[in-house]
Amino acid sequence: MSNKYSIPANTELTNEAVKALRADFPILNQQVNDHDLVYLDSGATSHNPLQVLDAEREYYLYNNSAVHRGAHTLAVEATDAFEDARATVASFIGARENELVWTSNATEALNLIAYSFGNASQGLGGEAARQFALTEGDEIVTTELEHHANIIPWQILAQRTGATLKHIPLHEDGTIDYEAAEKVVTERTKILAFTHVSNVLGAITDVDFMVKLARKVGAFAVLDACQSVPHMPVDVKALDVDFAAFSAHKMLAPTGMGALYGKNELLEAMPAFLTGGSMITKVTMTEAQWMPAPIKFEAGTQRISQAVAWAEAVRYLQYIGMENVHAWESKLGARLAEGVSSVEGVRLLGPAAGTERAGMAAIHVDGVHPHDVGQLLDTQGIAVRVGHHCAQPLHRALGITASTRASAYIYNTTDDVDRFIEALGGVRAYFGL
Repeated sequence: MSNKYSIPANTELTNEAVKALRADFPILNQQVNDHDLVYLDSGATSHNPLQVLDAEREYYLYNNSAVHRGAHTLAVEATDAFEDARATVASFIGARENELVWTSNATEALNLIAYSFGNASQGLGGEAARQFALTEGDEIVTTELEHHANIIPWQILAQRTGATLKHIPLHEDGTIDYEAAEKVVTERTKILAFTHVSNVLGAITDVDFMVKLARKVGAFAVLDACQSVPHMPVDVKALDVDFAAFSAHKMLAPTGMGALYGKNELLEAMPAFLTGGSMITKVTMTEAQWMPAPIKFEAGTQRISQAVAWAEAVRYLQYIGMENVHAWESKLGARLAEGVSSVEGVRLLGPAAGTERAGMAAIHVDGVHPHDVGQLLDTQGIAVRVGHHCAQPLHRALGITASTRASAYIYNTTDDVDRFIEALGGVRAYFGL
């Protein structure tokens, strides 16, 4: 194992350790616009270590075949690798393998819940599915903090069922108003959907509070875990959420794949979403019968190589240790927040410096459009995210239309953060402000 990785197992991350680890990420060791690349856009998508790229390549070299469909040796090997990957990713979040549904991304995972509940509301799924049915007068509650993927599916579900969509408002800094939440969630609430970590602000939600609020009224708790699973230890059983969605490409694995965690008894009772081959036991010309969960939600040809690579990404993170990952990114997030707060004419969005946050910071530069900020930083080799980050309601609540976001990961150093802060300090002057 020691020859496979650039640093020893469970190494505390420091600048020196991270610089050694970066040998696994060739894409980071290049120049952009004649400057050494500083990649601070991992909140959008992370990069892949060689170990992950090799795992996917080796699958295609030696094991490539359709899964769950053949009895020949390659088919068996591919199926074993595919299901071993499911077990690996499920275990990473404290779940059982029959509680993890492969999806194309986290957005599909959230849509899966919404459309399955909608199907139940139309009478599909039989008696077991009636617990998911919504009707006029029922409520779906989310927060103003959410990514569009945790808003729009619930809008559609409300339109399909006649349910009312409500939201929990935010404080002025963009964090959830928990006191207001206790008033928004009522006995009519059937779904409470919320993010674990804001994809814009890096604010960390009090999941325990939200789950207890859902339990109090008998609502299903749905967690958007896209920005938490890659960056901190997450145990869905300890959190006691009913469902959680997260993505491969934000945690060192390929694009095109996500996952839905659901308590097995709920997945078994939910009506199917996408339908077709591979997820059935019997089909006549008038009806079909489904495979047990999670297979009944996985119609069609699966993302086999991506699953294999995702499992390798999980092993990479486990080798480093998620406690080490979280500790290092917390330091980077604190450094980002403190540095941004020291720059004149720049507003730090979200929790104030010194408050717990994930390894990211979103900012508003007075008098300069975020796209101009991003382009100027890019000329210095610094990659950040600009725009509304698929969170228009949040930006509207903050009184702005867009922002600039810097988001770090395990391969970033404090030098990366400092280069960003230094470059940010020259933005307004460049534009004559």
